[in-house]
Amino acid sequence: MNRQKRKFVFEQLFMCEFYNAEEVESQLRTLSEDDDLLREMDSAGLNEESRAELRARAAEIMSHQEDLDALINQVATGWKTHRMGRAELAIIRLALFEMKYDDEIPYRVAINEAVELAKTYGGEDSPGFVNAVLGKLADALNLTE
Repeated sequence: MNRQKRKFVFEQLFMCEFYNAEEVESQLRTLSEDDDLLREMDSAGLNEESRAELRARAAEIMSHQEDLDALINQVATGWKTHRMGRAELAIIRLALFEMKYDDEIPYRVAINEAVELAKTYGGEDSPGFVNAVLGKLADALNLTE
């Protein structure tokens, strides 16, 4: 998954943090119809088929949210998911999903891409925080050498 695709999935996950579960589907539809976002995705070569795959990816990540959050809460000492910033939490969930469920993405790539997203969408301390949590998760999942 390239950076542009990952960004689109992140945006969907982030947006879902602001809505009740019943509203998520309609909000994702609204996001997928946003003119500015559609132009950006078209310029990045993301056609409707690609966008549908990325919406499905976001939905799959959300379907694993309970499991992902339980893992995050095991390693995030003092910063349980309910205390994390919404951007950071969406980034961590995305990267953890890639680390745990996507064999095509090396865990180091998932972490690096998450840190890059945190630089763009998080606060000043976000990249270090995201990196630290994901490093602990990589250890907990026995991904490190």
